[in-house]
Amino acid sequence: MKKPQWITIGAALVLTAAIFVFGRTVPNKKTIVAEQHSADDGHDHGPVEAAISIDTILNLAKKQLTTEQVVRINSLENSISRGNVKDQQIHVYHQLARFWADSARIFEPYAWYQAEAARLENSEKTLTFAAQLFLDNLQSDEVANRRQWKALQAKDLFERSLMINPDNDSAKVGLGACYLFGNISAMPMEGITKIREVVEKDSTNIYAQMMLARGSLISGQYDKAITRLQTVNQLQPDNLDAILLLAEVFERTSDKANAITWYQKSIAFIKQPEIKKAVQQRIDELKK
Repeated sequence: MKKPQWITIGAALVLTAAIFVFGRTVPNKKTIVAEQHSADDGHDHGPVEAAISIDTILNLAKKQLTTEQVVRINSLENSISRGNVKDQQIHVYHQLARFWADSARIFEPYAWYQAEAARLENSEKTLTFAAQLFLDNLQSDEVANRRQWKALQAKDLFERSLMINPDNDSAKVGLGACYLFGNISAMPMEGITKIREVVEKDSTNIYAQMMLARGSLISGQYDKAITRLQTVNQLQPDNLDAILLLAEVFERTSDKANAITWYQKSIAFIKQPEIKKAVQQRIDELKK
């Protein structure tokens, strides 16, 4: 395995363990393979346009279900139109989300119905939670059109949250990250600008510093990434994601000594035995 590939996998594993909230109840999560499909998503309340539509996503997901599960999901979907009261619709959306999470174990429909419920509830908390689900997941999604769809969903949800509370810095950073990782704008710097506004106001904002560091990695500005990540490490020495990313940057720049140092530091904070073993193997390889 090539070095950058291994490191990306290692970092993704740590990120997955840390941020997939529903992963605690849905082990072995599946994702769908999206077909290229340029169309409106068919809903007035969601983003206007995406590379794929929610109808395509749901249809592909249903192909992975058993006959009994298809009957169950169709029954739930049909009950949406029968529920004229908003609270009834929210209840059905939560039922659909639980089905896709607990029974089908497929991420995209789960997150979509969480988002639909959040849009109806229209609270800062639920909108931000649903947005973060999409944002966290898209960062490890290698399918471009599906990643863009997730970014558009997250963007819409973060924007709704900010309409309720314009001072929510986490939502501002999340919104910037949608541009940074989702390829939803011809000007990716738009995302960096949004995140920088938060850092300029509060340099101790860990979330913003981490996002800027990831942005620097994407653009190959390794010196800036190191500075950002070292700032995070000073503020939060046990931040495993920052430690592993520092090791990755130093390895990318052929600084084996520092790469080994940071990989060694990470071991003390890794709880998953398989990841700890993989990191130790990488250290041993770098020492050769």
